Amino acid sequence: MEEAKLKKIKGIAFDIDGVMTDGGILCMSDGDLLRIFDAKDSFAVRMAAMHGFRTAVITGGRSISIVKRCTGMGVPEDDVHLASRIKSKDLQKFCDKYGMDPSEVMYFGDDLPDIPVIKAVGLGVAPSDAVEEVRQAADFVSPYPGGKGCVRHAIEMVLRAQGQWTFDEALYEKQF
Repeated sequence: MEEAKLKKIKGIAFDIDGVMTDGGILCMSDGDLLRIFDAKDSFAVRMAAMHGFRTAVITGGRSISIVKRCTGMGVPEDDVHLASRIKSKDLQKFCDKYGMDPSEVMYFGDDLPDIPVIKAVGLGVAPSDAVEEVRQAADFVSPYPGGKGCVRHAIEMVLRAQGQWTFDEALYEKQF
């Protein structure tokens, strides 16, 4: 991974199913959909938020549980884009809101709807188990699959490159 790309990142956006989760979804009888998130991936998002990185979710998923989980990771509720069908539009809203250029964003995606965003950002990341087309479009393919460390690995690379992979107990307690 080019260190220059890692140092340029100011924002981090990601899909949910197949990125923050392994893609498995349990359908409940009431229609709610349950997902399993990896705690270490989620903690890395918190670390990014604690160090001032802007974070967003851009997902086709619609469950309110996604909002609840992601806000607990430090993603502002209004930066959780559910039911996204043209993800590049939601990426542009995110960038415009914070005055970022897409080249300053790292985006994680695993399936075909993610390709336009992966190609638009400065650092497109795919989990190791993403579909072939996404792996080919990505700047970086993590050695870890979705929901099993992919997000943690790439966020840690960015924060380390920028000298920000440090944990502050007081700040953590204050923010979370």
